[in-house]
Amino acid sequence: MFKKIDTVLAAFGNIKAMERLHVDDFTENIITTITGTKIAASQYGQVIIEIEELNGYTFLEVTILSNTNIKTMRGAKLVLIGNNNPYTLTSDTQEIESDFSNVSNRYMTKISFNINSQEITRINKKDFEYVHLEYKKKVLPFKKVL
Repeated sequence: MFKKIDTVLAAFGNIKAMERLHVDDFTENIITTITGTKIAASQYGQVIIEIEELNGYTFLEVTILSNTNIKTMRGAKLVLIGNNNPYTLTSDTQEIESDFSNVSNRYMTKISFNINSQEITRINKKDFEYVHLEYKKKVLPFKKVL
């Protein structure tokens, strides 16, 4: 019933009704074709990483699929917690904003981090048990997947 009402409202130019009826295939296609390795997951979502090199700089490209809308202008931190001392990666970009897919009803957030060879080694060895994404005053906890 509500869909019929939204259809009528959209026909009269109601922007919110148009947004509710819109199917976002573009973001959903990106979500289903994400490349990389899933390193952590929890009830909050999953963390997928990919190491890339560009002009001699190495970046850790992190994609977070979750039900949480992440939006900040102050960057984020990725904390990898293990048996040894935890290590923190600070995001390369300060402005971070999630993309929403109303097909799968989840958010996709892409964050880039500068990393060095020691950090790459620790990540490849999976020398951590937990991964926390910290932004603003919020923390999204994830547990390592095998």
